[in-house]
Amino acid sequence: MAVLDTNEIFYTTFEPKTVNRGIIYIDGVPAFMVHKMKKPSFTVNNQEIHHINSYYNFAGKRKWETASMTAYDPVTPSGAQAIMDWARLTYEAVTGRAGYMDFYKKDLVYNDLGPVGDVVSEWIYKGAYVTKFDPGEAEWEDEGKAQNIQFDITYDYAILNY
Repeated sequence: MAVLDTNEIFYTTFEPKTVNRGIIYIDGVPAFMVHKMKKPSFTVNNQEIHHINSYYNFAGKRKWETASMTAYDPVTPSGAQAIMDWARLTYEAVTGRAGYMDFYKKDLVYNDLGPVGDVVSEWIYKGAYVTKFDPGEAEWEDEGKAQNIQFDITYDYAILNY
């Protein structure tokens, strides 16, 4: 007969992380603007090695998924301008100049916050850059609705520090 561990039968303190407590730091984009984002995620391709009448599976390459973000576009400082300044580092449409990776790739830091504002986990997006920019649309019938900017970032990999 199995003996229960005291950690399994007594009350355990539990505080879940909530989706509304977090902050992302992007160089050049004020943190208060970004109000919705996709945390880092990946898929691993399956590889097969065939052997006689059978096969073996092993992990292939890991592909980090694109992260979508939504930001407010305040009057000042302009959210669209801040994100476009970052996007222009990859390619400038007016001059046709393409940028070096050293200039347009940035490391972003996302922190999950606890109930009192303490950092409880930290994700670092390594080598992130803007791959999609959508400043939304204008609608004259809706009064007082805040303008949002949708943008996607692609990154080399992500690190979960804690």
